[in-house]
Amino acid sequence: MKTDQFLRRHGIVGNPFSEEDARTDTVFKSGCLWKIHHPAWDKFYGSPVDPSTAVVFGEKGSGKTALRLQAEAELEAHNEANPNQRVFVISYDDFNPFLDHFKAASRARDDVSALKSWRLQDHMDAILALGTTRLVDELIADKADLTVLSVDQRRDLLLLAALYDQSTREPIEQRWSKLRRRSGFRPLWSRRDIQIGVGTTIVVAALTAAFPRLRVWSVWPWLLLAVFAGWIYWGWRMARAVWFAADIRKGLRVLSRDPWALRWELLWFQPSELGGQPMPVSSATGGEEKRYELLRKFQGLINKLGYSGIVVLIDRVDEPQMIEGDPRKMRSLIWPLLDHKFLRHPGIGVKLLLPIELAYYLEKEEKEFYDKARPDKLNLIKPLRWTGPSLYDLATDRLRACSVDPSSDGEGPRLRQFIDESVSDDTLKDALANLRTPRQLFKFLHKLIEEHCHRHTEDAPRFTVDQDTFRNVYSAKLREIDAFDRGFGHG
Repeated sequence: MKTDQFLRRHGIVGNPFSEEDARTDTVFKSGCLWKIHHPAWDKFYGSPVDPSTAVVFGEKGSGKTALRLQAEAELEAHNEANPNQRVFVISYDDFNPFLDHFKAASRARDDVSALKSWRLQDHMDAILALGTTRLVDELIADKADLTVLSVDQRRDLLLLAALYDQSTREPIEQRWSKLRRRSGFRPLWSRRDIQIGVGTTIVVAALTAAFPRLRVWSVWPWLLLAVFAGWIYWGWRMARAVWFAADIRKGLRVLSRDPWALRWELLWFQPSELGGQPMPVSSATGGEEKRYELLRKFQGLINKLGYSGIVVLIDRVDEPQMIEGDPRKMRSLIWPLLDHKFLRHPGIGVKLLLPIELAYYLEKEEKEFYDKARPDKLNLIKPLRWTGPSLYDLATDRLRACSVDPSSDGEGPRLRQFIDESVSDDTLKDALANLRTPRQLFKFLHKLIEEHCHRHTEDAPRFTVDQDTFRNVYSAKLREIDAFDRGFGHG
């Protein structure tokens, strides 16, 4: 008996349980993204008008990535419906580039040693880089009118782009120049250092051409000295920019900013302007406070451009190559983020989707940590729990999403119709509760349907799963879950 034959008998097209990862789950994206939410969804999502922080601890496969994808979709819909109250979304879910640059900058002997020096300011640099790169992408692609920004805000935009723009779509100098010209910030004729140097060179050349006596060899050293003097200011500014760019490069440990490109961009700012700016240099003091000031500059820009708040979605912290799923490394990476000042920063909602293994470390922390993190104010969801009935409803919703006639309201296939009546409702829901997560549910139901079809032929089909098949597949799945918990640790 073919699986397709069994599913079609129940009005199902395709297999609703073949995918296990929300990122590649077409059933979830097409039919369940808007309809199926975890019971704790409202606490996690909050209000887009006033973004709030939420911290979720969940097992592998419990739906953390699905929550992130749903939040992205809901926020996108909110932005379309409320153009004057849009939310700027930053997806901070790929740590590999930042960790690679950080490891190279730290020059540590191993990953554990390197991660011990990871700080909140490194996270803030990564978030500012993601946000700035996306903002510059939008401004260039949409050819936005930057005249709505004040002169100071245009300066802040170019400064943030010089420090944090990480786009690889085009040469960074060309991209920055395009943004500068569009903003109207300091055209070429306002560069005093170049004006003095070029002007001096032109005057000396004109005098030499007008007065032949100046061409004698005894006068040439004086003429060259005059030209050199005209370029002294430019040379001083160049040397200062080179030093400044190198210092910034050392301070931005999670980014691969080219010092030479940065040097060229810094030359467009007057020394007095840079002197009063919160530059992320390698100084050991005041690093975090400078990032907060840069963050406030970024908020001021996007507020002027029509965004009322920022939501940062943090996910997949166990996946980077440098982390390798090690809870100790995850703790070193994530714990600096659990800072009450940052997580409660006005206008920003941080959504942390964390592996359940980190909940163990949270419970073992001392009072000093709790005073700094204040998890009681962070909409803590620990764990991201699924009950038997909620998993039953989830399976039924996926079946309806794959139904031949998905438009029928409240009707369509149900999971109960797949299982023989010899398996009672209570037994079915208790069994699903022991599976704990949607991923294990999908694996179980996929295997259950497959095993059932293997036991029957096309000539003598049976369209409900009998009790014996259910019990055998379920027992095997529980042994698999138990082995997984003992191997990887279940919080």
